[in-house]
Amino acid sequence: MTQLLASNSKLDRLAITISGVCLVHCLATAVLLAALATAGGMLGAPIIHEVGLTLAMLLGAISLGRGVVEHGFMMPVAVGALGLGVMAGALQLPHGGGEEMFTMLGVGVLALGHRLNGLAAE
Repeated sequence: MTQLLASNSKLDRLAITISGVCLVHCLATAVLLAALATAGGMLGAPIIHEVGLTLAMLLGAISLGRGVVEHGFMMPVAVGALGLGVMAGALQLPHGGGEEMFTMLGVGVLALGHRLNGLAAE
């Protein structure tokens, strides 16, 4: 009988542990989903995209300009300027109207310009 009680006690503790883990999982999932929904709404706001892209374009133009002054090669600036132009074009598109694709394309071309800028400086 004592062995049966000990076995039931272990099963009860196991059941309580599993229930507790389930409760923590359910609460954590609800909190995480609510946080992600809030962050997704904030990060997906058009103003965040516009401000971030504008800052990236300004920093990119300054960096490429300084590079050509230092090393004198125009190819990095030409490639980077193409990327900046595509990024500027993406700012003119409506949010969700293909602007993400043009933003990524422009950022990729600008990154190539920065890479060429770094190689030219070596």
